[in-house]
Amino acid sequence: MSRKMKCAILPGNGTVELKEFDIPVPGHGEVLIKIKSSTICGSDIRCIYHEHLGKGPEGYQPGLIAGHEPCGQIAETGLGCRRFKKNDRVIIYHISGCGLCNDCRRGYMISCTSEKYRRAYGWQRDGGMAEFMLAEEKDLVLLPDELSYSDGAQVACGFGTVYEGLEKIGICGNDAVLITGLGPVGLASAMLCKAMGAQKIIGTEAIDERIKIAEETALFDSVLKAGPDNVEQVRALTGGMGVERAVDCSANNKARLTCIQAARKWGKIVFLGEGGTCDFQPSPDIIHDQKTIYGSWVTNIWRMEELVERLARWGIHPERLITHRFTLDKAGEAYALMASGKCGKVAVVFDEEIK
Repeated sequence: MSRKMKCAILPGNGTVELKEFDIPVPGHGEVLIKIKSSTICGSDIRCIYHEHLGKGPEGYQPGLIAGHEPCGQIAETGLGCRRFKKNDRVIIYHISGCGLCNDCRRGYMISCTSEKYRRAYGWQRDGGMAEFMLAEEKDLVLLPDELSYSDGAQVACGFGTVYEGLEKIGICGNDAVLITGLGPVGLASAMLCKAMGAQKIIGTEAIDERIKIAEETALFDSVLKAGPDNVEQVRALTGGMGVERAVDCSANNKARLTCIQAARKWGKIVFLGEGGTCDFQPSPDIIHDQKTIYGSWVTNIWRMEELVERLARWGIHPERLITHRFTLDKAGEAYALMASGKCGKVAVVFDEEIK
C-alpha cells in the first residue's frame, strides 16, 4: 500500500486542515489500525477546535492528528504483540498511560500520573482523524461482531464515560432519572439508563434541534425545554417527590442546580459534563436532604470491556445517536456542525461505514 495518508489537524481557529502524513510503522507492542469510524467529542470543540485552551503536557499539541474516538481494524502488528492480531476489529481506549502507576494499574489511564508517558490520542499523540493510526496494544479493546465500527467509536469516551458515572450512582427499576443536556452524552445516558432498567427518564435541553432529536429517539418519557421551571416540572412528573437519580451532561450552572434540587431526599447526582461552574446552598440543597454528588471522569479499561460485552448482550447500538456522517475530505464540515450543537453525534467515516 502507499505509505502516505490523509489526516485532519485542528489549528485552533475554528477550522480544520487536511494534510498528508507518512503512514507510521508499528514498533514493539504497537499496532497500525485502519480507521473505519472516528466520532467527534464535545471536548474537541471546547478545548481544541475554537482555541487551544489546554496548556502544558495535557494540552493539545499543535500539528498532531486530531480525533480521540476512533475505531478500526488492525492492518499491521509490531513485534511483541501478545493478544491482538492482523484483521482484529478494535476500539482504542483514548488515553495511553505509563501502565505502572497506581491509576494505570487500576485501569484508569485517564488519571495516569506520569508526565512523560501519559499521552492522549488526538491530543498529545496522533489520533484517529486519519486513514491509519498507530496505537499501543495495551490500549485496545476487542470489538465484537455484533457491533459496528461506528458503535465502537463511541464506546471509550462517550458511552464509557456515561457507564462509569451510572455505575457510581447505581441505576435500577426503582429509579426515575433526570438527564440535563441532551447532546450525545445525554442521549447515551438515556440509552444506558433504559437498558439498566430505569423506570422513568426525563430530559432537559436548551437547543430546539436537540430537543427534537431526543424526542425522536423514544428514549425519554418527557423532554422539557431548559428553563427556570424545570425543578417544579420534574417534581410534578414524579408525584411531587423528585427523581432518585440525576445526571448532568450539560456543564451548565443552572442545569447542575436543577439536578441537585430536582433530586429527592437521599438522591444521587453525577456530573459528567466538563467545564462550567456550579452554585448551590449546601445545607438546604444537599446536607439536609442527605443527597450525594459524584464527579466522574471517563472510565477504566476493564469496565470498558464490560460495557462492550453488555452492549452486545442488550442489543444496544450507539450508532443510533449519529445524525450526520462525513468522509475525511469533509472533516471541516463535520467539526463545524458539531460546534453548532444542532446535531446528535457526528462521525467521520471510511469504507463500509460510509452510508
